[in-house]
Amino acid sequence: MKHSRPDGVDPHARSRARRRALQAIYAWQLSNTAINKVIDQFRNEQDMEVADLEYFEDLVRGVEKNLGSLDEALAAFLDRDIAQVDPIERAVLRIATYELRHRPDVPYRVVINEAIETTKRFGSEHGHTYVNGVLDHAAADWRKAEAQAPRKP
Repeated sequence: MKHSRPDGVDPHARSRARRRALQAIYAWQLSNTAINKVIDQFRNEQDMEVADLEYFEDLVRGVEKNLGSLDEALAAFLDRDIAQVDPIERAVLRIATYELRHRPDVPYRVVINEAIETTKRFGSEHGHTYVNGVLDHAAADWRKAEAQAPRKP
């Protein structure tokens, strides 16, 4: 049963795409394998038909293409160098930073919630707390108007 919204986005498929993107970015960070090869491996090995493949590729390619500017933008909100952040949390933060800065179609609260849930699933015991703190501050800066807008009931 598909749970698409009126805009055609399936939130469950997007969530799965984010989880697969995390795994791909994590593998890429550790192996330095070419991003096309990582994407091909995930296409062949993962159950991608249940994920939003287009969104998965946008996230992975977006992080790779914008890595320098993403890390630079994140630096202001980190308490250490990006290289010292746990690899899972680093991948989550890079993906969320890409979404916050390059995907204005995705509400910032969705980005943060997905990052927290993904970190809870794959990261260290308290990693989600760190990710939440960094992204809350970053979103307040990068998405100021959206963050300050009154919440809809």
